[in-house]
Amino acid sequence: MEYLDFELPIKELQEQYEKACLIGEESEVDVSNTCKQIEKKLKDTKKEIYKNLTPWQRVQLSRHPDRPYTMDYINAICGDTFLELHGDRSFKDDKAMVGGLGKVGDQSFMFVGQQKGYNTKTRQYRNFGMANPEGYRKALRLMKSAEKFNVPVVCFVDTPGAFPGLEAEERGQGEAIARNILEMTRLKVPIIVIIIGEGASGGALGIGVGDKVLMLENTWYSVISPESCSSILWRSWEFKEQAADALKLTAKDMKKLKLIDEIVKEPLGGAHSNRTETFKTVSKAIVKTYDGLKMLSPTDLVKKRMDKYLEMGEFKS
Repeated sequence: MEYLDFELPIKELQEQYEKACLIGEESEVDVSNTCKQIEKKLKDTKKEIYKNLTPWQRVQLSRHPDRPYTMDYINAICGDTFLELHGDRSFKDDKAMVGGLGKVGDQSFMFVGQQKGYNTKTRQYRNFGMANPEGYRKALRLMKSAEKFNVPVVCFVDTPGAFPGLEAEERGQGEAIARNILEMTRLKVPIIVIIIGEGASGGALGIGVGDKVLMLENTWYSVISPESCSSILWRSWEFKEQAADALKLTAKDMKKLKLIDEIVKEPLGGAHSNRTETFKTVSKAIVKTYDGLKMLSPTDLVKKRMDKYLEMGEFKS
């Protein structure tokens, strides 16, 4: 497992624990008490570190290389029932945006989400999770198909932003995202949005409009990344930690500002530290959220969704 800078005390204790256990296995020396002491210290250190994470540290956790991505969640939750669908029927199949039909229990869902890569080759193949216009048009095509067959939609958001290249702009990146936002506000089936990693800018908003928006504990959701904000305000990336504080981008901040509906707890150490538990938690959250939406009529669903977004930003002087 890879460790971030602030996780180094955990790494040291983990190595000590493994060495002590190895000595016990390879010799007749009784190290059970030592192992228990180190294990207790390891748990206490983890609790102390993860209890007091700064916004920037949460940003780092959201980008952890071992963190599960969209397809990991889909495969774990749906198993063999998932059928991936491809293409926007206009230009090409964007590999940064994935989607298809799958079942959670007996209920079918249309899953849509950005997919990142695991190594250099797959990161290039997935364009680092940055979708082109055809990716957003593919997502919209799948959502409209879900509406046609009365299937609820689940969106997994995990992107550093929409692809900013010249070719993306030429094919209408802004229009594709704006069209998705418009169509998602009036889609006549339940939409559940879950931010599982990075939720950056319009790239996240392009599949981020939902009846219920959930955020995993160690994720972020903002109009701009801390690094980009720092480079604009201070002409340097050195102030990214201050920018992360100022942007109010953590799950707690988003909940407080009423921009999301619920925070999904992660295992101690982040989603990557116990993937199985994370997948179960997310699966339960999907089922629970859908149960609260399925009885609403299409008219009520759209009205509540529209009202929810119209109320954002209101304040009393």
